[in-house]
Amino acid sequence: MIAILRLSARNLMRYRRRTLLTAILIAVGVVALLLFLATAGSFKQVMISGITDSMLGHLQIHHKGYTASIDNLPLNLDLKPGAVEKIDAILKQDKAIASYSKRVKLGAMFSNFTENTNIRLNGIDPVAEDQTVPDLRKRISDGETTGDLVKPGEILIPDLLAKGMKVKVGDNIVLVATNAVGSVNGQNFIVKGVLDAVTGPGGRDGYIHIDDARDLLQLDQPDIMEIAVRLKNPDQLMPASERLTQQLNALTNKEGKPVAELHTWQSLSPFANIVKMINMLTLFIRVMLIAIVLVSVLNVMLMAVYERIREIGTLSAIGTQPNTILGMFLGEGLLLGLTGAFAGIGISLLCLGILQIMPLQFAFGREMITLHPTLSGSDLLWVLISAILVSVLASLQPAWRASRMDPINALHHI
Repeated sequence: MIAILRLSARNLMRYRRRTLLTAILIAVGVVALLLFLATAGSFKQVMISGITDSMLGHLQIHHKGYTASIDNLPLNLDLKPGAVEKIDAILKQDKAIASYSKRVKLGAMFSNFTENTNIRLNGIDPVAEDQTVPDLRKRISDGETTGDLVKPGEILIPDLLAKGMKVKVGDNIVLVATNAVGSVNGQNFIVKGVLDAVTGPGGRDGYIHIDDARDLLQLDQPDIMEIAVRLKNPDQLMPASERLTQQLNALTNKEGKPVAELHTWQSLSPFANIVKMINMLTLFIRVMLIAIVLVSVLNVMLMAVYERIREIGTLSAIGTQPNTILGMFLGEGLLLGLTGAFAGIGISLLCLGILQIMPLQFAFGREMITLHPTLSGSDLLWVLISAILVSVLASLQPAWRASRMDPINALHHI
């Protein structure tokens, strides 16, 4: 085997320019694929983390039917204390769950005493919210970022609202809300901080203490509209979702229908569609790499066989076995794939090292995204194996043709 590979290497070096161009073409394809995988993967991770770690959590639990009319923030589709207690027991027993936060969601009128506008609010337990969406604190662009997220009597408002209403940290504002039976209630609040906007549902919501939310809605019981759940490992999203869905479906009302429903962040955020598009583009780029390697190696090997027909005939005439000739040409394809793949991987890692020092930054909507592209070992291994396999497969037909040549006809070839 070693001797055949040495012979294959010598044959490739006889046509250095062609060999170099083919290896460069393979390397370019590998670099293009790996850099796309790294940047696309980094973009997906940044956006997913921005959505799950600062707003949604990985999973959310609501009353059955709540999400169908979530834009209206319905007050009659809340989880009652009995159901919340049972859901608590389920979540505490699941070892995949890192934390969860109960929320009271409502719409209210926001007034700075001269102008009025509408605002969506999340009533939160600041400790549980900090554990479930730890990046919410990072969104505070103006105001105190230490201590509790909010205390009773305080409010975090979105940046767009602060600019539109000309409200700043420390100002007094009024919130007026209507509860489920039509009663109106208002309370004074102090603006504790201003939140940067984030793409997706909830990216422009305000935050108050959960006790204040219940007071505004004049709730007699500690009802909950939403429970956000954070997983220890986001990769376990689907298994955890399926497991929790089965357990929640066992919680039924008097009619025997499920009380609660569970949603993943993917079903709640429109960014999930962008993730699907990125995955589709990644698939197309992978196919393009395979096509580049296949066409390049196949072309080189067909030319090699055509130019060396008399040489192949001489080898056959002196007793060289067909399998040896077959192995010689397959070895050339293997070496081309290896050389191009390793060169491409090396260049890609060099480029990624530079991007770690000088990260990519660009505007995405109202946000500034910073990417630190990285590659996993599985990505590198996939590219290496794919390049080698495709190179060998591309060499198979020309190699088979060479090994089956009639030595007499080959020697008479001009």
